[in-house]
Amino acid sequence: MSALEDRPWPDHSAEAVEADLVVGEALMKPLVAICSQDTELYLFLSHILAVDGFTSEPAGGVEDALELADERELQAVVLDCGPTSAIGSTICARLKGEPRTGDLPVIALIAPGAENQHLNLLKAGIDESFVRPIAPAKLLDCLRTKLALPKPGSNGIENGSWLCCGSLEMKPDAYRVRGNGHDIHLGPLEFNLLRQLLEAPGKVFTRDELIDAAWPDNIHIGARTVDVHISRIRKALKAASPGSVIRTVRSAGYSLEKPDG
Repeated sequence: MSALEDRPWPDHSAEAVEADLVVGEALMKPLVAICSQDTELYLFLSHILAVDGFTSEPAGGVEDALELADERELQAVVLDCGPTSAIGSTICARLKGEPRTGDLPVIALIAPGAENQHLNLLKAGIDESFVRPIAPAKLLDCLRTKLALPKPGSNGIENGSWLCCGSLEMKPDAYRVRGNGHDIHLGPLEFNLLRQLLEAPGKVFTRDELIDAAWPDNIHIGARTVDVHISRIRKALKAASPGSVIRTVRSAGYSLEKPDG
């Protein structure tokens, strides 16, 4: 028997082809790690992610998430924060401090009554946080925005007009921001805050007005949280559009300065 005859032939049966297609499709779907000790919550999240075209894996903690990042092309992390534990911000800080996962979007789900965790998560570098229960569409929209994925059924065509102030441009319906022609990547909260400022350059918006524009009605947000997000926007603008300045008006709020002339 020749060496060619000894070589095993590929399995082209219908079952094998279908299995290969399933594996290939799973590898193409964005992978999200779900860090949670709540089995029911994990099953719920994994189901809604699967329906919307994502794939997910459980991660009991940082080490599991890092292992996923090493073995698979991890795209994002959903972090379930317990009502009395500070471990959520600890996990977030560790993920943001690792080269493998530092650039990954980390989204926190905060238990009702534990909204005080929000500021600690912001300090740890969290990209977005929601108070449970959360509407599945809101989480999915957030993931798609963070990963620059089109919404289901979208053909990727951008419609609508740009909001402009000097070199700063925003296309609201496409969730796109540019400074001096360079894309600026913002989280949904920062995007909504900047949109409010861009719709009326020069106008001073109070913190309460900015909260109404960016946060859901059922979440209590303090003035300090607005300051943290404005600081994030300023940092992004300084890198891509240094001529765009958000002015602090003492005891009043914030304003996007109009360009000279």
